[in-house]
Amino acid sequence: MPETNAIPSLEEAAQLQRAAVELSELALARSREVTAGGKRIDDHQVLVERVVYAATQARAITELVEAVSQAAAEGQASPQLELCAVAAVAELVGGVRARLDLVADDLGLEESALEAAFPAELRALLRACGHESVFRALGRQVCETRGANDWPLDEVCEQVREAVRGFAESEVMPEAERIHRTDAGIPEAFIRGMAELGYFGLAVPEAYGGSELGNLAMILTTEELSRASLAAAGSLITRPEILTKALLGGGTEAQKRHWLPRLAGGEVMVGISVTEPDVGSDVASVKCRAERRGDAWLLNGPKAWCTFAGRADVLAVLARTDPSPDSGARGLSLFIVPKQAFDGHEFEFVQPGGGRLVGKADATPGYRGMHSFTLNFEDFEVPADHLVGGDEGEGRGFYLQMAGFAAGRLQTGGRACGLAQAALEKTAQYVVDRVQFGRAISDYQLTQFTLGRMAALLAASRALTYAAAAAMDEDERAAAPLAAQAKLLACDMAVEVTQQGQLMHGGWGYAEEYPISRYVVDAQVLPIFEGVKPILELKVVGRALLAG
Repeated sequence: MPETNAIPSLEEAAQLQRAAVELSELALARSREVTAGGKRIDDHQVLVERVVYAATQARAITELVEAVSQAAAEGQASPQLELCAVAAVAELVGGVRARLDLVADDLGLEESALEAAFPAELRALLRACGHESVFRALGRQVCETRGANDWPLDEVCEQVREAVRGFAESEVMPEAERIHRTDAGIPEAFIRGMAELGYFGLAVPEAYGGSELGNLAMILTTEELSRASLAAAGSLITRPEILTKALLGGGTEAQKRHWLPRLAGGEVMVGISVTEPDVGSDVASVKCRAERRGDAWLLNGPKAWCTFAGRADVLAVLARTDPSPDSGARGLSLFIVPKQAFDGHEFEFVQPGGGRLVGKADATPGYRGMHSFTLNFEDFEVPADHLVGGDEGEGRGFYLQMAGFAAGRLQTGGRACGLAQAALEKTAQYVVDRVQFGRAISDYQLTQFTLGRMAALLAASRALTYAAAAAMDEDERAAAPLAAQAKLLACDMAVEVTQQGQLMHGGWGYAEEYPISRYVVDAQVLPIFEGVKPILELKVVGRALLAG
């Protein structure tokens, strides 16, 4: 395709999007037959992973094409955004075809079915949309705008984004590198500032002291904070939100009146304690136990990867209240556990009655600032009215926690987009300023192509994440699988975009002097927490899609 040829239109790219959706739906239908409606996923894990990821890619470009088409009809889509959509369709449609081609035999798909999905004219259109000249044109635009995020929003959301961006750039960005390099804690000024601006109350109803602006406003807040620093700001509002969702889903009215205003005002900071040293994704196997003693529960046992546990004022702890090994998820309950706030990487909290909680932060290459702790409870006393849901909440902890995790996964999609946005901007700035062989490296074809591809991947992930946010506003339970898909795609995207940005920086990309090195190590955690990628694909997205 010579560079003088016209770049395919968004309407033409939409033909590819529709073909990819039809093929992915056919693959899902066949997968339901093979797995007996998802009951035999573990007998076909690789097949399911490929089909589920292809379906996620198809959903992402569907949301992107619809969002950009609507914005264009309203005169709000920039040329860069429309070009992003065309390039992203080509990139992700190619991924759908490649993944499903590899499992065609397992799905019983004949060659004729694959040919029918993408006949010669569509294959030619795919080559045109995916031609390097399209990505290079996009890359040149990214250089001109220095990668700025121009996603169109309504007036309220635009105000939210601009306000958070201003706070993040003035307060968080100047401290981000220091916090990362010294493994320091999050400054109290961040918490106070975010509390004053209402960031902790975005999911809390107005009746309980929040603003309840909706999930998109929350995602925009998380995204802009993560653009400044994933670890020092981008994750701060996630933990209070997870506890908020649990309280709204199953807390007593007295618990809501007591805790939600404090969460909304940033008076109470939260750590979420679910994982254990030998229990990760298999949450139903939690062993940390809680035993009733009069008007209190006694917690005993270890927990792991409890982020922000040192600074937190309370921990949301999932513990086993039914000791029967057969009780599984039905034997788990959720507790709000007050503790003293501590600075530093180690703490010990001893109650007047002798109960003890000790914690030690685990050293990590990135995601510093929040600090993730290994904990141990020893006869740690929790008032009986701190069991979420009261006596009726006993045995419901697993389900309340899972509802909170759905919101956490949505936020992780936003965090991934914010981190990738930072990488795109810093890379665009670097390649324009960096001169090699007498030319800015932004003048070179491969640099332009790489930047264009980074922007396209980010646009697809952002579209899917924003669509999941809107769906969560409509029906949180029904939208939980879509939130998981947003996390799945966006986290992979952030890993790739940050690493490509690092390569564009050359040797300086490996130096701590440039923030791109921080982005790379921070991004590594994204496909792990809030549901590690393989479990997310099989047990969350896979089960939902294959159940029909």
